[in-house]
Amino acid sequence: MADAETKDTAEAPQPRVSTGIVGLDDVLWGGLPSNRLYLVQGNPGVGKTTLGLQFLMEGARLGERVMYVTLSETVDEIQAVAESHGWDLSDVIIREHTADDQLKSDTLNTIFHVSEVDLTETMSSLFEAVSVARPSRIVFDSLSELRLLSGGSLRYRREILSLKRHFAGTQCTVLLLDDLTSDDGDQQLLSLCHGVIILEQTAPDYGGERRRMRVRKMRGLQFRSGYHDFAVRKGGIEVFPRLIAAEHRHDFENLVLSSGNSELDKLLGGGIDRGASAILLGPSGAGKSTIATLYAISTAERGDKAIMYTMDESPAMLLNRSNGLGLALSKHVESGAITIRAVDPAEMAPGEFVHHVRESVTKDNVKTVVIDSLTGYLASSPDDKSLLLTLHELLSYLGHCGVTVILVMAQHGMLGSNIQPTVDISYLADTVLLFRYFEHAGEVRQALSVFKRRGGAHERTIRELSLGQPCGVNIGPPLNKFHGIFTGVPVYQGMAREAIEG
Repeated sequence: MADAETKDTAEAPQPRVSTGIVGLDDVLWGGLPSNRLYLVQGNPGVGKTTLGLQFLMEGARLGERVMYVTLSETVDEIQAVAESHGWDLSDVIIREHTADDQLKSDTLNTIFHVSEVDLTETMSSLFEAVSVARPSRIVFDSLSELRLLSGGSLRYRREILSLKRHFAGTQCTVLLLDDLTSDDGDQQLLSLCHGVIILEQTAPDYGGERRRMRVRKMRGLQFRSGYHDFAVRKGGIEVFPRLIAAEHRHDFENLVLSSGNSELDKLLGGGIDRGASAILLGPSGAGKSTIATLYAISTAERGDKAIMYTMDESPAMLLNRSNGLGLALSKHVESGAITIRAVDPAEMAPGEFVHHVRESVTKDNVKTVVIDSLTGYLASSPDDKSLLLTLHELLSYLGHCGVTVILVMAQHGMLGSNIQPTVDISYLADTVLLFRYFEHAGEVRQALSVFKRRGGAHERTIRELSLGQPCGVNIGPPLNKFHGIFTGVPVYQGMAREAIEG
C-alpha cells in the first residue's frame, strides 16, 4: 500500500501497539499494527538494539510478556546497553544463542554442513523457548547471524518464512533487527515483512553525527513518509517527525504588533503583522539582535510569551548587552515571559530544532519566536540541501499558528557594495528590515530601512539608527538630505546646518 500523509478513516483501524517512542508512534499514526512481523534495518551503531529494547520496555510497562532473542551479543552486553539508558530488564525474557554455542556444535559435527545442523537446532530451540514463554512482543537481534548460518539465500529465505509462519498463529508482534551486512540488500527479506523501518547515520565534516529514519514499507497502514531525524540519548531514542505545516492550521485574530518603539512602528507602517515572519538583514554589529530583542520585550509587555534561540552568543552575553542598553530583558526572563535558549547548530539536527520550536508553541503558548541567527544555522550544515526546505516549513507552520517570527541574518562585509548575503532567503519572509553602516563627518553610523512588508504599506525612507543609554534604541528622522546611504559613503545634498547632529 502506498504511504500517505492523512489518517485512514474509511475502515476500522488495525489494533496498534506502541513502540515506546513517542515520535515514531506519531510517524506511524499511533504505532505498529499488532501481531505482525517487522524489519528494522541499519548499520552497526545506528540504534537498532536500543529501539528493540525500548519496544520491549514499553510492552513490559503495559504488563505484557516480552522476549529478547540475541544471536550475536551476550546477555551481559544487552544488560550494559540497558543500564546505559537506566532501564531494568528484569521483566524482559532474554534468550541467548551466540557464536560460542555454534562453535561447540562445530566440534561435535564432522559429517553434515553447519547450516544443516546448527541452523535446524537453533531454530528448533528458539521456537521451543518462544512456545514456553508465549510473549506478546519479541525482538530478534540480529538477522546477520541467521544469514551466516543459512549458508545461502534460498535457505535464508526459507528460515524467514518459517519464522513468519510460526508467529502467524500467535498473538505476537515481532521485530527483526538487521545490520545490513549482506551485499545484495536482501530485497527478498523486505518483501516478506509486514513493515520495514530504515535507520541511517551520517558524519558531517564538523559536528556530531546525524541520525535519521524512514518508514520504507508498512502494509495496510498509512504513515508519515520521508526522513525523520532522531537522536539516541540516555533514556532511549527520540524521534522528531518531519513537520508538515498544512496539518496545523489555527484561526487567530489579525493584529499589527508594535515593537514598543513608535518611530520603528512608523517605519514599518504600524508594526509587524501577527503570524508574519520578519528577517533582519545586515552586517555584524549593525543592531539586528537589539531590534529582535525589542520585539521579544514588547511581546512580554503585552502579556504574551516569547522565546529567543541564540546560536551566535551566550544568553549571559545577550542579557549583559541588553542591560547595557537599558532594555528590560532581564526582568522578563526572570518572570518567565521570555525564555532564552542557547542552541549549538553543529550538535543539533534540523528536525530536532524544529521539534523544540513546536514544543515551545504547543506547550508554552509562545507567541513570538526569535532565531538569532540564521547564519549560524545555515553554516552548521553547508551541504545539507534540506535546511532551507525545513526552514520554509517551520515558518509556514508558525504562521498558521499565529506566531510572529523574527529572524536575524548577518551579511558578509561592512561598508559599501562588498556586503553580500550568505544565502538569499528574503523570499521566505513577509517583512524585511535592512541594516547598513555609513560614514558621515568622520564617524561610522548605522542606518535602517524597510524593504518589504506583505501585510500593508510601509515607509520607504532610510533612517539613522543609534543604540545606547538612555533610550536604548533611537530611530531618527528620514535621511532625505543624503544620497547613497547604502553605498556606505553618502553624498550630502542639503545645507551644512541640516547635517546630522551628533
